Amino acid sequence: MIELVGQWLIALKQAWQNLFIPANASHQHSSSDNSEHEKIWQIQWSDFLQHKVSFYRGLSTADKVCFEQRCILFLQTTRIEGSQDVEISDEDKLLVAASAIIPVWGFPDWHYFNIKAVVLLPARFNQQYQFGMPDSHISGMVGTGMMTGKMALSKPDLHRGFENDVDKQNVGIHEFVHLVDMADGQCDGFPERVTQFEYCAPWFDFVQYKINEVEEGKSNIDDYAATNNAEFFAVSSEYFFERPKMLKRKHPKLYEYLSHFYQQNLAELKADIAPRKNRPCPCGSGKKYKRCCLPRS
Repeated sequence: MIELVGQWLIALKQAWQNLFIPANASHQHSSSDNSEHEKIWQIQWSDFLQHKVSFYRGLSTADKVCFEQRCILFLQTTRIEGSQDVEISDEDKLLVAASAIIPVWGFPDWHYFNIKAVVLLPARFNQQYQFGMPDSHISGMVGTGMMTGKMALSKPDLHRGFENDVDKQNVGIHEFVHLVDMADGQCDGFPERVTQFEYCAPWFDFVQYKINEVEEGKSNIDDYAATNNAEFFAVSSEYFFERPKMLKRKHPKLYEYLSHFYQQNLAELKADIAPRKNRPCPCGSGKKYKRCCLPRS
């Protein structure tokens, strides 16, 4: 009996390890994935991601293919819908998929079981998903009640999040971080599904300390982070994915926590791929880096 229990525990541990492969594991997929990619993927989609998504731009050639494969899988399992007067383009779908893949890049087998559809609205909206109203200030929201399993995003804000990748704001990434947070059943600002429980108490103590800094005007983290623990996690994650080197310099302990949670050391990656001033800009514009994206960064 003891031997059977021991075998069962070993099998359970192996299953858990297989569920979340660490970031330094290979991002290779099977030959069937490659075949699916070759049949579906279009070269202009790669060009679009190269131009619009800095995270994708920093990947190796092999990892770019993996990123594209994961976009395909996400879009095959998640509907992208438009609300009234909103037409959905391939570019819209790609930006939603990129928003989903970036936070879980360190977990190649991650599946968003808690979302079935993303709805794009023509502008910011209110709690009743109405746009054009005096209280229509929401750019993104994970649905509850009748909207459970759905996410609502303002289409202009989704695109704006990728057009400016140095302002520490990306509503798509923000809302998918909430889904990562909610994977353990609670939206509490602690991603229990991707880390060890013993980090919980120290993390929440640290979060309260950082929220106090925000409230006292002693931080360059966006004020919205002080709303609650869940919003602090989402807002600081936006910072992590858009300005990792700055985050590491100004908030080293926060960077350390997020790097551990996401299994991604983005500050070092960004340093390795930083372009030289007189080289062609990596955005694909054809201009020199110093005359294109360097002034913004």
